[in-house]
Amino acid sequence: MNKTTRFDTREHILNTGEQLCVQSGFNGTGLIELLKKAEVPKGSFYYYFPSKEAFGVAMLERYFARYVQNLSAFLAEHQGDARQRVLEYYQQSCSWWQEHQFAGCLSVKLSAEVCDLSEEMRNALAAGSAALIGELTSALEKAQQQEKLSPAVSAASTAETLYMLWLGASLQCKIRRDSAPLQIAVQQMTRILQAI
Repeated sequence: MNKTTRFDTREHILNTGEQLCVQSGFNGTGLIELLKKAEVPKGSFYYYFPSKEAFGVAMLERYFARYVQNLSAFLAEHQGDARQRVLEYYQQSCSWWQEHQFAGCLSVKLSAEVCDLSEEMRNALAAGSAALIGELTSALEKAQQQEKLSPAVSAASTAETLYMLWLGASLQCKIRRDSAPLQIAVQQMTRILQAI
């Protein structure tokens, strides 16, 4: 098996697993179901992942790496008002959720489920969240340098507040099957990030 095939097979298993976990949760996704859906033998799974927990960690690390990359690319896409760009990211995310009928977010789906069951997966969730908050912090610091956000505001605390607000609103959207919580979150973010 060459390097490209190994990478593709591993990615395929992770991608299939992510789709199943968003629908059924981590515990609700059985290994047999995953292997059947991915059309790979059991040996292939264990070649890449020594356990289902290790698979869960790899899946979360992959998910957050993609999430951070997308957020970073969006925020860096233009050199204008960094404060407005953060708000545009969340406005766009709200629209995406509506268009995809609340398809779900892996971090929302797994956060409450796995944190008490797997310390390794909890650590992956914590590291991924910290990386996202770090990207937001950098954007808010840039907004302060541009004099679009008060220097009295703690960029790090505000970034964490925005992330927690979005995570909670995303969970409420899942519960209600309604976009109102995300719309409220964006309104509150706009208030929190009032321009100078």
